[in-house]
Amino acid sequence: MAAGAGAPLPSAAAPPEDPAELAEEAEVEEEIDAEETKSPPAPPAFKMSTFLYTFLFLLGILMLFETGTRYGVAQAVGYALGPLIGFGGHRPLLTMFCAAAFEMVLTALAYNYTTDWILAARVQKWSAALRKVQMAAMRSGKKDRIEALKEHQATLAKMSTDVSFAQLKGMAITWFLVIAIYSWVFLFLADPTGYHTVVSACASGNNCSTVMVNIGTNSFNLLGDLIGPIQAWFVVFSLYTVPLSLIFRRLLKHYKLVRMSATPPVPLDPRGGPGEAA
Repeated sequence: MAAGAGAPLPSAAAPPEDPAELAEEAEVEEEIDAEETKSPPAPPAFKMSTFLYTFLFLLGILMLFETGTRYGVAQAVGYALGPLIGFGGHRPLLTMFCAAAFEMVLTALAYNYTTDWILAARVQKWSAALRKVQMAAMRSGKKDRIEALKEHQATLAKMSTDVSFAQLKGMAITWFLVIAIYSWVFLFLADPTGYHTVVSACASGNNCSTVMVNIGTNSFNLLGDLIGPIQAWFVVFSLYTVPLSLIFRRLLKHYKLVRMSATPPVPLDPRGGPGEAA
């Protein structure tokens, strides 16, 4: 009885470890260890691109609350877009579609330029694998194993921060472009006093209140209220931008990943840095 009392209960015994999970755990740890052994990056120096991202983000905030700045920037945009896609003000729906395509191409290019899709996919893969390893360690009661994984978790947190910061750079450009292009579309349609664009769909002068378009046998006013204070042009333009954004971003992401996969990886030397060419 005494000997039996000292034996562990079946429910308290650690579950057998799956060889597949052990192999996956070893692979993840090897990859993260390789990332940790890389030489630390040099202290960040002044970059003109970072200054430009910050400037566009702050300018976007100013444009959001300051009407004069918002319409001034939109008017400057109109000097380029008006002659190109204004169509003399006779095809407002086509002008809005072209403006949406122009905006979404620029924002997709900005996200594609600032985002390292390989690093983002790697962080997502490692995070999912590390969570699985941590749960297995917690179930087995290996406290020393849980502590050992915290160092890897710190490395993943730093990499996630780098990915998020890169996406914020693309968001700064998107923020500015969305406000500027949406404001120009409104100027193109309504042409309020003091902000004449090169080409306008408004045929009745300043502060236009009616821009009629035909869809089939029906016609409606783009400047009419559709949902509360939201005008019809805003809804129509948003219906253009959302699908175009998804299409352009997926195409550019696929193109960049294909190019990266076709490029042979740079070998690493024993110190963790890029190998020198012989």
